[in-house]
Amino acid sequence: MLRLSKKLLFAIEAVVDIAYYSESEPVRSTDICKRQGIPRRYLEQVLQQLVHHDILTGQRGPRGGYRLARDGERIRLGDIIRIVRELEGTPDPIADPVGSELGQRIVRPIWREMQNEMMSRFDAITVADLCRRASSDGLDERQAAEAG
Repeated sequence: MLRLSKKLLFAIEAVVDIAYYSESEPVRSTDICKRQGIPRRYLEQVLQQLVHHDILTGQRGPRGGYRLARDGERIRLGDIIRIVRELEGTPDPIADPVGSELGQRIVRPIWREMQNEMMSRFDAITVADLCRRASSDGLDERQAAEAG
């Protein structure tokens, strides 16, 4: 079942932060934590999973940090959602074979259809789209990067 968890919200915010605030240097996780108010304990695990799934690349060392692994036009919110859902390992109650005939044949198919429609919408939104929204909303990437 699709639900908005803190981990999912933080993962999306972190990827958009990296896309929006990166310049010539990788974005440090400490800067993401400061700008987005994300607790470090949530962030590091999520960032590593996003590296493992080729959403981000990580660079170690004193000038290390994170970058997008590919262009923001090619990273969709649906990609991030699927990765975090896998990381969270929460079973989907729709897939549970136990249940009433009414639930199995009527209620769960409607729920599954709604989830599929929602994921289709998330698949239509790219990280670049969210960066454009931030820019058009007046979020100044240079000022915010300096504040971090």
